[in-house]
Amino acid sequence: MTKFLLVLHVLVAIIAVGPVSVAASMFPPSARRALADPADPRAAETVRLLHRICRVYAAIGIAVPVLGFATGLSMGVLNSGWLIASMALTGIAAAVLLALVLPRQEEILEAVEARAGTETGTGTGTGTKSASGAAGAAGAEGGVTSRAATTATSASASDEIAANPRLTVQLAMFTGIFNLLWATVTILMIVRPGSTTGA
Repeated sequence: MTKFLLVLHVLVAIIAVGPVSVAASMFPPSARRALADPADPRAAETVRLLHRICRVYAAIGIAVPVLGFATGLSMGVLNSGWLIASMALTGIAAAVLLALVLPRQEEILEAVEARAGTETGTGTGTGTKSASGAAGAAGAEGGVTSRAATTATSASASDEIAANPRLTVQLAMFTGIFNLLWATVTILMIVRPGSTTGA
């Protein structure tokens, strides 16, 4: 049972954490390209896909500490310093991902989609008044005005993010911290300092 749990723990760690690390690292430069060229639909789709990968595999990654705890319990090493440190670092890494990385990805993705929508939606909805009466024309005009105001607000926010690369720089920094924490956990799990099998 111990070997089975250990195999599951390692496999889930590779399958879940690996894609998150790669996708999260690719997100900032991809977002910068999408913000710089809102007319390119492939750039926006790439950003959307990378964020989806991060969200989905982050959810799967919950199984990593659960299986790790079960494996440590089966091995009788829950009181070992290297395992306690690994669990603490895993918790910090999860907090960085959930509180700092994913929310900023969502904010940037909204800006990318707003700029892409502004770029492709300019001039739509202007021909609805010709076939309507005075009341219909007024209603259509009000709807167009409301949509235009919403679009202008979204475009203004996205333009601000595009003009200031600080958000993507911060995201890259938090992603680097997340990757460094997981690299440290991996080293601790392999070396296991202080244990009878440690290097």
